[in-house]
Amino acid sequence: MQIGFITDGKLVHFQKRRDIRPAHLYCFAFGSIGEVNYEKEVCGESAELEEVALFSRNFNCTVIAGCYTDTKGIKRKSAVVAEKGKILGISDMTTGIDGDIYKCGSGIRVYDTSVGKIGVLVGQDIYFPELFKSLAQCGSEQIVCLYESVGDSLEQILLRANAFCYGVPICMCAHGYVQIADVSGKIAYATPLSPSYFNAEPFKEYHLIETRLRGFHKPQEIF
Repeated sequence: MQIGFITDGKLVHFQKRRDIRPAHLYCFAFGSIGEVNYEKEVCGESAELEEVALFSRNFNCTVIAGCYTDTKGIKRKSAVVAEKGKILGISDMTTGIDGDIYKCGSGIRVYDTSVGKIGVLVGQDIYFPELFKSLAQCGSEQIVCLYESVGDSLEQILLRANAFCYGVPICMCAHGYVQIADVSGKIAYATPLSPSYFNAEPFKEYHLIETRLRGFHKPQEIF
């Protein structure tokens, strides 16, 4: 699967470029589309979601774009997912820390696309390993994290650890930077360039894990 990452600039400007390489999946960082106000979208006063859908139709691909959403004044960090002209859904950041102005939204989701099952995490959801575990257990073949701005090495450590523990490659698309961790826990790709492209090979390997636990005691049946 060829993945294209656009970490700077607007989606509407990118699609006019003549050097666009074909990709099965395009990931756009936060700021690639304007704020999505649901009331205005429904009334036809804005068309941010339509732009994402049209891009996916024109380039016959799947698109994941980071954005800020507004639901009657409630602000959230979100990711719009579209494929071949259709909006598949919108994933919100599910965690709010210490009174963040961006509120938590709906639960995490795995999108069944033409390029496989893709789990999506938004913003500071990357700090919660149980979310990666849930996406992996629900069949994700690739996890995409939309993040605002990479600071130090913490985000990279989290990507590597969760990719290794849960056996799913993880991509992070942030403003000005892309990094991808493979299932061995190593960084398979990282670049500040935009656009950039990476060929992600499917990886499905299962292992038998055994452990001993106390509890789960059931009385022996007497015949």
